[in-house]
Amino acid sequence: MITAAITAFSCQDAQTHLPELAELLHACVHDGASISFVLPFSLTEAETFWTTKVFPSLRAGGTILLIAEADGRVAGSVQLDHDTPPNQPHRAEVRKLLVHPDFRRRGIGKALMADLEHRAQEMGRSLLTLDTRTGDKAEPLYASMGYETAGIIPDFCRDTVSDRLDPTTIMYKAIRA
Repeated sequence: MITAAITAFSCQDAQTHLPELAELLHACVHDGASISFVLPFSLTEAETFWTTKVFPSLRAGGTILLIAEADGRVAGSVQLDHDTPPNQPHRAEVRKLLVHPDFRRRGIGKALMADLEHRAQEMGRSLLTLDTRTGDKAEPLYASMGYETAGIIPDFCRDTVSDRLDPTTIMYKAIRA
């Protein structure tokens, strides 16, 4: 059911597609995704996230940005942060799995994660970690792909639309390097 092409974007590619990346993040936040932002959330704030938080790490080589394109649009993305300390060269962190609401239920999130895991293995990484708001839409996807729960931290993040504090689930997956 996958109808998307997955590509690793360089920093230059990401800069070229900045409006589409901002729109992807904006749409996900407005759909309730708990990915560090709260409403109101503007396209300008979404662009600022990419330019100040993602582009520097891409440029420095510490992050891989995978993009799913479908129907001529950026349909999803995920980041592999492999800029780890010297005592953790075997591990990497999954960051910001985003699938545009218009493209959900097509297997794009699973395809992005599978590609990310393959790239992590090629880099010699044997452990992937991530966090997700407990009960969020992505949590069952991660579990179905073999990610295990290490624990739940209560009151970790603010809800996107209210002042309620939500827990986060810390997950990990051992992969063969």
